[in-house]
Amino acid sequence: MDCGVITSKTVLLLLSLAFWAAAAGLSYVGAYVINTYKSYDNFLQDKYALLPAVIIICVAVVMFIIGLIGCCATFRESRVGLGVFLAIILIIFIAEVSAFVLGFVYREKVKTDVQGTMHSVFEKYDGKNSESAVVDYLQEQLHCCGVKNYSDWTTTQWFNSTGNNSVPLSCCRQDMKNCTGHLDQLQELNTRGCAEELESGLQSVISYAMLVILGFAIVKFFGMLSVCVLTCKREDSGYQPLYSGVFA
Repeated sequence: MDCGVITSKTVLLLLSLAFWAAAAGLSYVGAYVINTYKSYDNFLQDKYALLPAVIIICVAVVMFIIGLIGCCATFRESRVGLGVFLAIILIIFIAEVSAFVLGFVYREKVKTDVQGTMHSVFEKYDGKNSESAVVDYLQEQLHCCGVKNYSDWTTTQWFNSTGNNSVPLSCCRQDMKNCTGHLDQLQELNTRGCAEELESGLQSVISYAMLVILGFAIVKFFGMLSVCVLTCKREDSGYQPLYSGVFA
């Protein structure tokens, strides 16, 4: 067995072991993206924005099984097993590239999606309904007030119905314990709009996911090269595997 075969087998075994670590990592990223979107799903009309995260999780589930197949095929040095392993890696590589492209597309779409729905959600605010709870949660978590800024509240039905020239208490800064939300005390309020903060947060999550996907795609590429090298070496040298069986 020459150095090329040993090196290729080592790379493939490491790649097989990396599949399990990759599966765990991708599962975490996918779940994190879905959880983030669910926190703000009232501001996102396009549910397909979750598609990249769903693809990531599906890939992670398959990866654990593939790692086992890769180990068996590499130890047995089976042409059929290595061929199956190569085909599976190629499919995953294509899926990861697709998820990367979709992530890039939806990263740019987040801005228009948020801007198009946030106004209508804020308009439904009455302090009691489910939309009100979502708005209060958003403003408290992002330390913001209104869509573009705090003045957006002055055009809502809730503001006109209360008639006390104030914004919801969720607009109050956390360090202001006696805040009443009155607009004549702006120093006690968060004045930045929520749209920009939400867009920035969601785009950061998608960018993080895209970097992880790109890194794993590069690993898959080198794995495919290693399979090709090992297969070609066997054909050129006439080397026969020591084991035979299911993958023989």
